[in-house]
Amino acid sequence: MWPLGHVAVAYLCYTLATRARFDAPPAHVPALILVLGSQFPDLVDKPLAWYLRVIPTGRTLAHSLFLLVPLSIAAYALASHYDRREYGIAFAIGAFSHVVVDALPAIWRPEADANHLLWPAIPVEEYEQVPPTVLGLLQDSATDPYFLLEFVLAAITFTLWRQHGYPGLAALRAALERVRPTPG
Repeated sequence: MWPLGHVAVAYLCYTLATRARFDAPPAHVPALILVLGSQFPDLVDKPLAWYLRVIPTGRTLAHSLFLLVPLSIAAYALASHYDRREYGIAFAIGAFSHVVVDALPAIWRPEADANHLLWPAIPVEEYEQVPPTVLGLLQDSATDPYFLLEFVLAAITFTLWRQHGYPGLAALRAALERVRPTPG
């Protein structure tokens, strides 16, 4: 799945969680942490596999439950220490939704597998020899219904995000204002 799809799925999952627990939409800072969590597995694994070549594929180390479970527990514990439990929950939902969605094609594609969830206990097949190009990825994905579903999910998510008052946007703007250089 592409970054847009991972954010969309994470936001939909997190929205369900905040509605169930608080009967409220996501808050600003947790929404930003959710986005980071939804991208975390790829932000770690893709560079390590494609450029540094220290792991076998772009879906191994940070896509593995052997890393994500303790990392999510640690993130929750750290957030709890600062009385910000929701930050840890948002990160975990983002990261776990990412790896679960990456594993879904194993249900309907015989060539796909979900071995990354238990790497290194279960080996993964190396499938990338060099970093793919964005154009190459687009060409490979353009006719895949799973890829096209991402845009549907993104449209639904954007509509919800708008209805929720764009959680995260105000916090992002405030952070950017703090780091903006003053004219002078």
